[in-house]
Amino acid sequence: MAEQNSKILRVMTRDGSARAFVINSTDMVNEAIRFHQTAPTATALLGRTLTAASMMGTLLKDPGNTLTLTIRGDGPAGTTLAVSDYAGNVKGYIANPDTDIPRKPNGKLDVSGAVGYGTLSVVKDIGLKEPYSGMIELVSGEVAEDITEYFHSSEQTPSACALGVLVNPDRTCLAAGGLLIQLLPFADDETVGKIEQNLSKFGSISSLIAEGKSLNELIDLALEGVEYDIFDEINVGYACDCSRERMERAVISLGKKDIEEIFAECKAEGKPEEIEICCQFCDRKYKFFREDLKDILK
Repeated sequence: MAEQNSKILRVMTRDGSARAFVINSTDMVNEAIRFHQTAPTATALLGRTLTAASMMGTLLKDPGNTLTLTIRGDGPAGTTLAVSDYAGNVKGYIANPDTDIPRKPNGKLDVSGAVGYGTLSVVKDIGLKEPYSGMIELVSGEVAEDITEYFHSSEQTPSACALGVLVNPDRTCLAAGGLLIQLLPFADDETVGKIEQNLSKFGSISSLIAEGKSLNELIDLALEGVEYDIFDEINVGYACDCSRERMERAVISLGKKDIEEIFAECKAEGKPEEIEICCQFCDRKYKFFREDLKDILK
């Protein structure tokens, strides 16, 4: 994994009315671009999804917990998926990384057009027998509004979410980030009013990051007039945890019959008897020859 400098700042209002998360995910998104070679519109969609998943992952309670955020639409992008761990590290993919449709009249990348109509789902593996899952119909396909609706409908948590990704002409990420504010039970009406007023004039988070605003400055803008305490600031990044052992289990899951058929096809074509599996998150390739699987095939 290349060196990354993405961070999340987590705070809580002093009166206990709300908690807030802000992330600069620029490096994280650039690492995803490096792996997936995404076109600009695909970068914006995947980047927003990874950014949201990272913030949501830090809401998990225990190490070993994971959260999977999936956006399935009928647009040209297909399925976009991001997996976050307890510490906010993420990995993800987009089905069609070459997706790049005409921009909107205002010049912005048309993420909703790339997504189309569909669903947003969240699956949390928190160590129970069955994972928790929730699903909503997409509200806009812009991701941030859909995350807001997910928390409202599936977790009954009033929330506000902002996400943004700016893409350079050379297809790298200039700036990316996100803001998530959630009201807690018995939130003070005056505090809520101040937060709502601040958010109405907050602007584009990716543009603010591109201007050089720090995480503390972004929180100050979102919580202007509201006292808060910093909980922590954590380093996060794009991190794939694939391994040969994990891929071997995937090969085994094919079953002896299918494995033998693949080897037979290779032999008939005069090729080495091998099965190659490519990790969908980091494009690392793993090869398994008959000799590697001889004990399993017995």
